Amino acid sequence: MSATDTPDTGAVPPRLVTTAGAADLLRRLSGTHGELMMHQSGGCCDGSAPMCYPSGEFIVGDRDVLLGIVDLRLAVGRIPEDLPTGTDAVQVWISGSQFEAWKHTQLVLDVVPGRGSGFSLESPEGFRFLSRARAFTPDENEALGASSILVGADWEAGVRPLPPTVPQVVAEAVDACPVPGTAARS
Repeated sequence: MSATDTPDTGAVPPRLVTTAGAADLLRRLSGTHGELMMHQSGGCCDGSAPMCYPSGEFIVGDRDVLLGIVDLRLAVGRIPEDLPTGTDAVQVWISGSQFEAWKHTQLVLDVVPGRGSGFSLESPEGFRFLSRARAFTPDENEALGASSILVGADWEAGVRPLPPTVPQVVAEAVDACPVPGTAARS
């Protein structure tokens, strides 16, 4: 089952999917820097890249939206029994206004060779995080409409999401969304 398959009618699709390569880079970075968090940038000097920081180094706003938590314990296609904690958990946030523009898409966190922004932890690694996106189907949008959004103020108050019920790590980005110049795998 891929990250875009829903196991039963009405299942809520994840707003965030991670490639195995991105999860591997996050594991390396957490080994060096400890607990991590990410924020999907909205532009300016760092473009619109997902930015990786040591946990607590980027202040999450009250209206920022939690897209998901990357579970560094997981292999491709696995579903966790519980939420990760500590260095196994990488929260991925997006500003509330940017979420409004992206709420109909699934963010696919990928990694590619090259140097990203100087603000993100992966810069010296020779790789950069890259956001890809897949538009949700009408059925997925309907299922998402019934799900709640967790914002920074909720997180600060101790609210946590439920563990996912579908896999959230894919082997390659093409397994979750079309990638320009890449043939879909079967």
